Amino acid sequence: MQYNKPLLTWLVAAIMTIFLSGCSSWVYRINVPQGNFLEQSDVDKLRIDMTKEQVMFVLGTPVAKDAFNSSKWHYSYVFNIDRDSEIRKSLVVHFENDKLVSLTGDFDTPAEFNTPLNN
Repeated sequence: MQYNKPLLTWLVAAIMTIFLSGCSSWVYRINVPQGNFLEQSDVDKLRIDMTKEQVMFVLGTPVAKDAFNSSKWHYSYVFNIDRDSEIRKSLVVHFENDKLVSLTGDFDTPAEFNTPLNN
């Protein structure tokens, strides 16, 4: 009986790949947080009429600034991507005339948000 050795090698490799692909859930994946980690205590420091520099000092550099609308900054955070324990949070900061006017997203608006800072 004559065997085609290269064909047999490729066939064994393909079968092993198929069987081992079922073990991919056993591979350890490091939890890498991505984006801006914000807590409610950080957001509570924001006040209406803050400048963009003041907001950046409190929250840090935003993940994304809208290229077509410079009056909107996006802060987002993702942890445990594609897992049952995945955490996603986002905050959008809105400006008018380079002054903070509103917040939207997964965080509560601070109780003292409408009280401007004393200059």
